[in-house]
Amino acid sequence: MSEFVRNVRLWLEPEQVRDQGTAPDYRFSLANERTFLAWLRTALALIGGGFAVDQFLPHLRWAWRVGLALALLGAGVLCALRAVHHWVRCEQAMRRGEDLPVSRFPAVLSLLVAVVAVVMVVVVLAGWAG
Repeated sequence: MSEFVRNVRLWLEPEQVRDQGTAPDYRFSLANERTFLAWLRTALALIGGGFAVDQFLPHLRWAWRVGLALALLGAGVLCALRAVHHWVRCEQAMRRGEDLPVSRFPAVLSLLVAVVAVVMVVVVLAGWAG
């Protein structure tokens, strides 16, 4: 079974994480959970932003509006999936006494949001000027 499939199974059966290593200090598990919830809030904000672009910028050309909305919605979906994946990986690492996993995802997400924001500014200004 591939590593990805094992991780997805842990998303749906998190009690299996307890079979690994020893229980960390509960404060670390709670901090991991708060981080998970922060990622979910970010995902919800991105999804809300995608819907807002589609609904509140009706004067933009359809392709621009849909493209920007789909970029934000896609980022929200990826962020939500990454949240649970990161939570499982961190919980496993803490139980095994390993270093916490590192990820490029926060940097990639930041760059994606920055690019979408710049495009939105340009499109909105061009739309207002035209």
